[in-house]
Amino acid sequence: MDWDDLRIFLGVARAESLSGAGRGLRLDPATVGRRIARLEEALGVPLFAKSPQGYALTEAGQRLLAHAERAEQAVGEAAEDLQGAAGLSGQIRIGAPDGCANYLLPQVLAQICTDNPGLEVQIVALPRVFNLSKREADLAIGVSRPEAGRLRVQKLADYRLHLAASAEYLSRHPPIRALEDLKAHQLVGYIPDMIFDKELDYLTGLGSGSVPFASNSVSVQLNWLRAGAGVGIVHDFAMPSAPELVKILPEALSLSRSFWLIRHQDDVRLERLNRFTDALVQGVRREVHRLEGMTRL
Repeated sequence: MDWDDLRIFLGVARAESLSGAGRGLRLDPATVGRRIARLEEALGVPLFAKSPQGYALTEAGQRLLAHAERAEQAVGEAAEDLQGAAGLSGQIRIGAPDGCANYLLPQVLAQICTDNPGLEVQIVALPRVFNLSKREADLAIGVSRPEAGRLRVQKLADYRLHLAASAEYLSRHPPIRALEDLKAHQLVGYIPDMIFDKELDYLTGLGSGSVPFASNSVSVQLNWLRAGAGVGIVHDFAMPSAPELVKILPEALSLSRSFWLIRHQDDVRLERLNRFTDALVQGVRREVHRLEGMTRL
Protein backbone atom coordinates (compact mmCIF):
# COMPACT_ATOMS: atom_id res chain seq x y z
CA MET A 1 0.00 0.00 0.00
CA ASP A 2 1.41 3.39 -0.93
CA TRP A 3 0.44 6.98 -0.20
CA ASP A 4 -1.16 7.51 -3.62
CA ASP A 5 -3.61 4.67 -2.92
CA LEU A 6 -4.48 6.22 0.44
CA ARG A 7 -4.85 9.66 -1.13
CA ILE A 8 -7.48 8.33 -3.55
CA PHE A 9 -9.18 6.39 -0.76
CA LEU A 10 -9.43 9.59 1.31
CA GLY A 11 -10.88 11.46 -1.65
CA VAL A 12 -13.72 8.95 -2.07
CA ALA A 13 -14.33 8.68 1.68
CA ARG A 14 -14.76 12.46 1.95
CA ALA A 15 -16.71 13.06 -1.25
CA GLU A 16 -18.79 9.87 -0.89
CA SER A 17 -18.75 9.49 -4.67
CA LEU A 18 -16.30 8.71 -7.48
CA SER A 19 -17.21 11.86 -9.40
CA GLY A 20 -16.73 14.12 -6.36
CA ALA A 21 -13.41 12.49 -5.54
CA GLY A 22 -12.34 12.76 -9.17
CA ARG A 23 -12.97 16.50 -9.21
CA GLY A 24 -10.90 17.01 -6.08
CA LEU A 25 -8.11 14.72 -7.23
CA ARG A 26 -8.23 15.86 -10.88
CA LEU A 27 -8.74 12.30 -12.04
CA ASP A 28 -11.35 10.67 -14.23
CA PRO A 29 -14.05 8.98 -12.06
CA ALA A 30 -13.46 5.69 -13.88
CA THR A 31 -9.78 5.86 -12.91
CA VAL A 32 -10.74 6.54 -9.30
CA GLY A 33 -13.08 3.54 -9.37
CA ARG A 34 -10.38 1.25 -10.76
CA ARG A 35 -7.89 2.41 -8.13
CA ILE A 36 -10.37 1.76 -5.31
CA ALA A 37 -11.19 -1.68 -6.71
CA ARG A 38 -7.47 -2.47 -6.92
CA LEU A 39 -6.93 -1.34 -3.32
CA GLU A 40 -9.85 -3.44 -2.08
CA GLU A 41 -8.51 -6.46 -3.95
CA ALA A 42 -5.02 -5.97 -2.50
CA LEU A 43 -6.39 -5.69 1.05
CA GLY A 44 -8.92 -8.49 0.61
CA VAL A 45 -11.79 -6.49 2.13
CA PRO A 46 -14.48 -4.13 0.79
CA LEU A 47 -13.80 -0.54 1.84
CA PHE A 48 -17.03 0.99 0.55
CA ALA A 49 -20.67 -0.02 0.31
CA LYS A 50 -21.90 1.19 -3.06
CA SER A 51 -25.49 2.37 -3.54
CA PRO A 52 -27.40 4.88 -5.68
CA GLN A 53 -26.86 7.37 -2.83
CA GLY A 54 -23.06 7.09 -3.11
CA TYR A 55 -20.09 5.40 -1.48
CA ALA A 56 -20.33 4.78 2.28
CA LEU A 57 -17.41 3.42 4.30
CA THR A 58 -17.66 -0.17 5.51
CA GLU A 59 -16.34 -1.16 8.94
CA ALA A 60 -13.00 -1.99 7.32
CA GLY A 61 -13.07 1.35 5.51
CA GLN A 62 -13.64 3.17 8.79
CA ARG A 63 -10.59 1.45 10.29
CA LEU A 64 -8.46 2.34 7.27
CA LEU A 65 -9.66 5.94 7.39
CA ALA A 66 -7.88 6.59 10.68
CA HIS A 67 -4.60 5.23 9.29
CA ALA A 68 -4.99 7.18 6.03
CA GLU A 69 -5.56 10.44 7.89
CA ARG A 70 -2.43 9.86 9.97
CA ALA A 71 -0.48 9.20 6.77
CA GLU A 72 -1.86 12.42 5.26
CA GLN A 73 -0.76 14.32 8.34
CA ALA A 74 2.74 12.82 8.17
CA VAL A 75 3.10 13.70 4.48
CA GLY A 76 2.05 17.27 5.18
CA GLU A 77 4.47 17.62 8.08
CA ALA A 78 7.33 16.18 5.99
CA ALA A 79 6.66 18.65 3.17
CA GLU A 80 6.64 21.58 5.58
CA ASP A 81 9.83 20.43 7.27
CA LEU A 82 11.67 20.28 3.94
CA GLN A 83 10.33 23.66 2.82
CA GLY A 84 11.67 25.29 5.95
CA ALA A 85 10.82 28.84 6.98
CA ALA A 86 10.53 30.29 3.49
CA GLY A 87 7.43 32.16 2.37
CA LEU A 88 4.08 30.42 2.38
CA SER A 89 3.29 28.41 -0.73
CA GLY A 90 0.80 25.92 -2.09
CA GLN A 91 -2.97 26.07 -1.95
CA ILE A 92 -5.17 26.94 1.03
CA ARG A 93 -8.96 26.86 0.91
CA ILE A 94 -11.09 28.91 3.32
CA GLY A 95 -14.80 28.45 3.88
CA ALA A 96 -16.58 31.57 5.07
CA PRO A 97 -20.05 33.16 5.31
CA ASP A 98 -20.56 35.50 2.39
CA GLY A 99 -20.48 38.73 4.41
CA CYS A 100 -16.96 37.99 5.57
CA ALA A 101 -16.03 36.47 2.21
CA ASN A 102 -17.16 39.51 0.22
CA TYR A 103 -16.22 42.47 2.40
CA LEU A 104 -13.19 41.37 4.44
CA LEU A 105 -11.31 38.41 3.01
CA PRO A 106 -10.49 39.65 -0.52
CA GLN A 107 -8.35 42.58 0.58
CA VAL A 108 -6.82 40.71 3.54
CA LEU A 109 -5.89 37.67 1.47
CA ALA A 110 -4.64 39.80 -1.42
CA GLN A 111 -2.07 41.31 0.92
CA ILE A 112 -1.06 37.91 2.33
CA CYS A 113 -0.59 36.57 -1.21
CA THR A 114 1.43 39.66 -2.18
CA ASP A 115 3.73 38.92 0.74
CA ASN A 116 3.91 35.23 -0.26
CA PRO A 117 3.99 34.97 -4.08
CA GLY A 118 3.93 31.16 -4.04
CA LEU A 119 0.63 31.02 -2.17
CA GLU A 120 -2.73 30.21 -3.80
CA VAL A 121 -5.91 30.93 -1.83
CA GLN A 122 -9.47 29.80 -2.54
CA ILE A 123 -12.50 31.35 -0.81
CA VAL A 124 -15.65 29.22 -0.63
CA ALA A 125 -18.41 31.75 0.15
CA LEU A 126 -21.41 29.76 1.32
CA PRO A 127 -23.99 30.51 4.04
CA ARG A 128 -23.56 27.25 5.93
CA VAL A 129 -21.31 25.33 8.32
CA PHE A 130 -18.30 23.66 6.68
CA ASN A 131 -17.26 20.07 7.36
CA LEU A 132 -13.52 20.14 8.02
CA SER A 133 -13.38 16.39 8.67
CA LYS A 134 -14.34 15.85 5.03
CA ARG A 135 -11.76 18.48 4.02
CA GLU A 136 -14.29 20.78 2.39
CA ALA A 137 -11.82 23.49 3.41
CA ASP A 138 -8.49 23.80 5.22
CA LEU A 139 -9.91 26.52 7.46
CA ALA A 140 -13.43 27.74 8.12
CA ILE A 141 -14.86 30.95 9.51
CA GLY A 142 -18.08 30.70 11.52
CA VAL A 143 -20.42 33.10 13.27
CA SER A 144 -20.81 30.78 16.27
CA ARG A 145 -18.20 28.89 18.25
CA PRO A 146 -18.67 25.16 17.53
CA GLU A 147 -19.01 23.02 20.64
CA ALA A 148 -18.43 19.56 19.15
CA GLY A 149 -15.91 17.81 16.94
CA ARG A 150 -12.13 17.50 16.87
CA LEU A 151 -11.62 21.19 16.18
CA ARG A 152 -9.32 24.00 17.21
CA VAL A 153 -11.25 27.26 17.52
CA GLN A 154 -10.09 30.81 18.13
CA LYS A 155 -11.85 34.16 17.96
CA LEU A 156 -11.04 35.87 14.70
CA ALA A 157 -12.65 39.26 15.30
CA ASP A 158 -15.62 41.03 16.86
CA TYR A 159 -17.80 43.15 14.58
CA ARG A 160 -20.86 45.36 14.79
CA LEU A 161 -24.12 45.66 12.85
CA HIS A 162 -26.77 48.38 12.63
CA LEU A 163 -30.06 49.13 10.96
CA ALA A 164 -29.62 50.95 7.66
CA ALA A 165 -31.49 52.08 4.57
CA SER A 166 -30.72 54.19 1.54
CA ALA A 167 -31.16 57.94 1.85
CA GLU A 168 -33.50 57.73 -1.14
CA TYR A 169 -35.74 55.16 0.60
CA LEU A 170 -35.87 57.23 3.80
CA SER A 171 -36.89 60.33 1.84
CA ARG A 172 -39.94 58.50 0.41
CA HIS A 173 -41.21 56.86 3.61
CA PRO A 174 -42.38 57.86 7.10
CA PRO A 175 -39.60 58.86 9.51
CA ILE A 176 -38.11 56.23 11.84
CA ARG A 177 -37.77 57.79 15.29
CA ALA A 178 -38.13 54.61 17.37
CA LEU A 179 -37.94 50.88 16.80
CA GLU A 180 -41.72 50.51 16.79
CA ASP A 181 -41.81 52.75 13.69
CA LEU A 182 -40.25 49.86 11.73
CA LYS A 183 -43.70 48.23 11.55
CA ALA A 184 -44.61 50.76 8.87
CA HIS A 185 -41.58 49.87 6.74
CA GLN A 186 -40.51 47.11 4.35
CA LEU A 187 -37.76 44.93 5.79
CA VAL A 188 -34.80 43.29 4.10
CA GLY A 189 -33.28 40.22 5.76
CA TYR A 190 -32.62 36.49 5.71
CA ILE A 191 -35.06 33.87 4.46
CA PRO A 192 -36.35 32.63 7.84
CA ASP A 193 -36.11 28.90 7.18
CA MET A 194 -32.59 29.28 5.69
CA ILE A 195 -30.98 30.96 8.70
CA PHE A 196 -28.23 28.43 9.38
CA ASP A 197 -27.03 29.96 12.65
CA LYS A 198 -28.98 31.58 15.48
CA GLU A 199 -26.49 34.47 15.52
CA LEU A 200 -27.90 35.57 12.14
CA ASP A 201 -31.49 35.84 13.37
CA TYR A 202 -31.33 39.62 13.70
CA LEU A 203 -34.96 40.62 13.15
CA THR A 204 -36.94 38.27 15.42
CA GLY A 205 -36.50 40.43 18.50
CA LEU A 206 -37.87 43.49 16.70
CA GLY A 207 -41.36 42.06 16.38
CA SER A 208 -41.24 43.09 12.76
CA GLY A 209 -43.37 40.33 11.24
CA SER A 210 -42.78 39.37 7.60
CA VAL A 211 -39.67 40.16 5.57
CA PRO A 212 -40.85 40.98 2.02
CA PHE A 213 -37.29 41.18 0.67
CA ALA A 214 -35.39 38.09 1.84
CA SER A 215 -32.24 36.29 0.73
CA ASN A 216 -29.75 33.83 2.22
CA SER A 217 -27.01 36.11 0.83
CA VAL A 218 -25.66 39.15 2.68
CA SER A 219 -24.60 40.67 -0.64
CA VAL A 220 -28.09 40.38 -2.11
CA GLN A 221 -29.56 41.98 1.02
CA LEU A 222 -27.06 44.84 0.82
CA ASN A 223 -27.85 45.45 -2.85
CA TRP A 224 -31.58 45.47 -2.10
CA LEU A 225 -30.96 48.15 0.52
CA ARG A 226 -28.83 50.15 -1.92
CA ALA A 227 -31.68 49.95 -4.45
CA GLY A 228 -34.11 51.45 -1.94
CA ALA A 229 -36.12 48.29 -1.22
CA GLY A 230 -36.42 48.81 2.53
CA VAL A 231 -34.67 48.72 5.90
CA GLY A 232 -32.30 46.00 7.09
CA ILE A 233 -29.41 45.01 9.32
CA VAL A 234 -25.98 45.75 7.83
CA HIS A 235 -22.43 44.88 8.90
CA ASP A 236 -20.56 48.07 9.74
CA PHE A 237 -17.57 46.76 7.79
CA ALA A 238 -19.74 46.56 4.65
CA MET A 239 -21.05 50.13 4.92
CA PRO A 240 -18.06 51.77 3.15
CA SER A 241 -18.89 49.75 0.04
CA ALA A 242 -22.45 51.12 0.07
CA PRO A 243 -22.26 54.93 0.32
CA GLU A 244 -25.99 55.19 -0.42
CA LEU A 245 -26.82 53.73 3.00
CA VAL A 246 -27.49 55.61 6.21
CA LYS A 247 -27.47 54.14 9.72
CA ILE A 248 -30.82 54.23 11.52
CA LEU A 249 -31.28 54.49 15.31
CA PRO A 250 -27.69 53.48 16.11
CA GLU A 251 -28.20 54.24 19.80
CA ALA A 252 -31.35 52.11 20.02
CA LEU A 253 -30.08 49.09 18.09
CA SER A 254 -26.42 48.13 17.93
CA LEU A 255 -25.59 44.45 17.53
CA SER A 256 -22.26 42.79 18.28
CA ARG A 257 -21.19 39.46 16.85
CA SER A 258 -17.96 37.50 16.41
CA PHE A 259 -16.22 35.56 13.67
CA TRP A 260 -14.52 32.34 14.77
CA LEU A 261 -11.63 30.70 12.96
CA ILE A 262 -12.02 26.92 12.93
CA ARG A 263 -9.39 24.31 12.11
CA HIS A 264 -9.26 20.55 12.31
CA GLN A 265 -7.42 19.49 15.46
CA ASP A 266 -5.01 17.29 13.46
CA ASP A 267 -3.73 20.36 11.58
CA VAL A 268 -2.36 22.22 14.58
CA ARG A 269 1.11 20.76 13.99
CA LEU A 270 1.28 22.08 10.42
CA GLU A 271 3.55 25.10 10.67
CA ARG A 272 2.46 26.37 7.25
CA LEU A 273 -1.16 26.64 8.37
CA ASN A 274 -0.11 28.11 11.71
CA ARG A 275 1.79 30.89 9.97
CA PHE A 276 -1.07 31.51 7.55
CA THR A 277 -3.55 31.60 10.44
CA ASP A 278 -1.47 34.20 12.28
CA ALA A 279 -1.39 36.43 9.20
CA LEU A 280 -5.11 35.96 8.59
CA VAL A 281 -6.11 36.81 12.17
CA GLN A 282 -3.99 39.95 12.25
CA GLY A 283 -5.19 41.05 8.81
CA VAL A 284 -8.90 40.53 9.51
CA ARG A 285 -8.72 42.37 12.83
CA ARG A 286 -6.97 45.32 11.20
CA GLU A 287 -9.47 45.42 8.35
CA VAL A 288 -12.53 45.28 10.60
CA HIS A 289 -11.09 48.10 12.70
CA ARG A 290 -10.30 50.17 9.59
CA LEU A 291 -13.69 49.73 7.91
CA GLU A 292 -15.74 50.19 11.06
CA GLY A 293 -13.76 53.37 11.78
CA MET A 294 -14.98 54.76 8.46
CA THR A 295 -18.64 54.33 9.45
CA ARG A 296 -18.74 55.59 13.03
CA LEU A 297 -21.29 58.34 13.62
